[in-house]
Amino acid sequence: MYEKRQHLSRESILSILNAAVQAADNEKTEEDNILVYGNNGALIKAKTKNQELLVKCYQEHDLVFAEGPAGTGKTYTAIALAVRAWKNKEVRRIILTRPAVEAGEQLGFLPGDMKEKLDPYLQPLYDALRDMIPGKKLESLMEEGVVQIAPLAYMRGRTLDHACVILDEAQNTSLSQLKMFLTRMGKDAKFIITGDTSQIDLVRTGDSGLSRCMDLLRNIKGIAFVRFDSGDIIRHPLVKKIVAAFSGLPAAGSPAASPKASSKAAKAATTEAAASEPATKTSGSETSPAPSSQEIG
Repeated sequence: MYEKRQHLSRESILSILNAAVQAADNEKTEEDNILVYGNNGALIKAKTKNQELLVKCYQEHDLVFAEGPAGTGKTYTAIALAVRAWKNKEVRRIILTRPAVEAGEQLGFLPGDMKEKLDPYLQPLYDALRDMIPGKKLESLMEEGVVQIAPLAYMRGRTLDHACVILDEAQNTSLSQLKMFLTRMGKDAKFIITGDTSQIDLVRTGDSGLSRCMDLLRNIKGIAFVRFDSGDIIRHPLVKKIVAAFSGLPAAGSPAASPKASSKAAKAATTEAAASEPATKTSGSETSPAPSSQEIG
């Protein structure tokens, strides 16, 4: 498992012991498991079960929603899929977008031209691309318009053909913005929407449209939904414990719980994370069954 994914967590071991890992997974060759060859010989692969599910859903569907907590590799895996599709000539362009929403801060006036003002919001997308495409090559591709990174507001009125399009931080978009974005889909296009409904940065958290959009589209064929959980977190081990602690807080837009109740919920969430039960999935303050083929539209 470690040689295949370059990652081995407590949850992975429990999955093996519970026979959750199918024998077919072991039949994949090393070459099949690599998404893209990054810079300096880095091999970029799907490292968790839900990352592999995202890869599978992308291959079988034109529109995929990936929702889950921070550190699960949703955006990174999505960008790797886009780069692979472009290198394999499956698409002509890579278009990455996210809403320009400040994370709980008021930055005020920013110096520079429009690009310099917006680049800080888009920096995570640049970072991922620079892991997969050499710097000079990336600059050239951006000048040619093959790789485009832009705020969500710039998508209105466009028709996105022959492209892999990724909307990141979708929890910070309204339902009408999501409708606008999704209706940009043109011929031979692939769309991936990623977000974390437990980290909404909008002034009014109830304005977030991601959960409602997923509910509206759930029964449409050709659309897949992948829900990541704390077991997919591949950052520092503390990140998993932090996510578990914060999962005890009220869901976005709901009435605030009492400090005592929040403390109890946070303690229970931390205990649950330590127990590493792989059978449940956590998104914000809600739990849902582990991903299955039934979740894929």
